[in-house]
Amino acid sequence: MKGITPVILCGGSGSRLWPLSRDMNPKQFQPVEGHGSQTFFQQTVLRHIGGCYNKPLVVSGSRYAHVVTQQLAAIGQAA
Repeated sequence: MKGITPVILCGGSGSRLWPLSRDMNPKQFQPVEGHGSQTFFQQTVLRHIGGCYNKPLVVSGSRYAHVVTQQLAAIGQAA
């Protein structure tokens, strides 16, 4: 592979955006512009697609694996 491989870290307890975010649904998985919009995580992934970038490497705890998979699928990116 040539280019830059982005490493996207997704973890945390969701305490800084309380009450919107919770332990099982922290801020990176919340919609940026309200219900139905992309999440912080999805927008980060989309910023790092194409051009000089290789496919992003997403690092997450196992407790968020299902959310990561769902949100990647929602923007047309395979996990």
